[in-house]
Amino acid sequence: MRYVWGSASHQGMVRQNNEDSLYPDKSGESNGDVVLMVADGMGGHIAGEVASRLAINAAASSDLEPGDRVALANRAIREEVARQPDLEGMGTTLTLVELAPGGVARFGHVGDSRAYLFRNGELRQLTVDHTVAAEYVAMGQLSAAEADDHPQSHMLTRCLGLTRFVNVDEFDLELQPGDRILLCSDGLNSMVGPEGIGKALTEGTADEAAWKLVEVANKAGGHDNISVIVIDVAS
Repeated sequence: MRYVWGSASHQGMVRQNNEDSLYPDKSGESNGDVVLMVADGMGGHIAGEVASRLAINAAASSDLEPGDRVALANRAIREEVARQPDLEGMGTTLTLVELAPGGVARFGHVGDSRAYLFRNGELRQLTVDHTVAAEYVAMGQLSAAEADDHPQSHMLTRCLGLTRFVNVDEFDLELQPGDRILLCSDGLNSMVGPEGIGKALTEGTADEAAWKLVEVANKAGGHDNISVIVIDVAS
C-alpha cells in the first residue's frame, strides 16, 4: 500500500497559542512503516504545548507497539514534571496510527482526539472519546448527538501525564484502496458535525482536504486549536 497524507494545524479564532502537536507536521507519503499522530495538550499557557510535544517526540522516537508508544509518551511527561514540578497538571491526548506496507492500520488512543475512517462516502468514528459525556452515552443515558452539546463533553476521564500508568485503547483496521483516514484534535469535531467533516473529506488531495477541514472549523467559530491529518490509502 501507498499512503499520502496532508497535515494541517491552526490556533483557531479564539486561542492565543496552539497547544496541539502533529507528527509528521508536514505533508508527505510513504509505502508503509510510518506512524502519524495528533496530540491536544492541556494545562494552560505553555504547559499544554509542552505536554503534547513531549508525547509526540517520545512516541515517535521508539519502535514499539502502538499501545507501548502511548505509554512511553505518558512516562516522558511524568519525568518532565518530576524535573519541573511547576508543570504538574499538564497533560495531553494522543491518537496515533501505525501504517504497515500490507494495508493494516494499528491504532493507539487516549483522550478525546479522534480517528475516523472515510470509506465509500461514509464517515465512521473509529475511536471512543474518553470523556464524562461519552461514558453517559455508553451507559445509555445520552444519545451521541446529546453528548456533543453536554456540559461535560470535554471533561476528560483519561489522558496522558496526570498518572503514572494509563489505559490505552488499541485496535487494528484492514484498509482498502480509496480509504481516507482522519486524525484530529477536538477543535475540529467540536465545531463541525459528521456531515460537514465528510463533505470536507471529499475535497481534492489529502493536503487540500486537511486545510479545508481547518477552514470550515474556523468559519464555524474556531473556538479551539484545530489539528488534522488526512491520510489517503492507494494500492
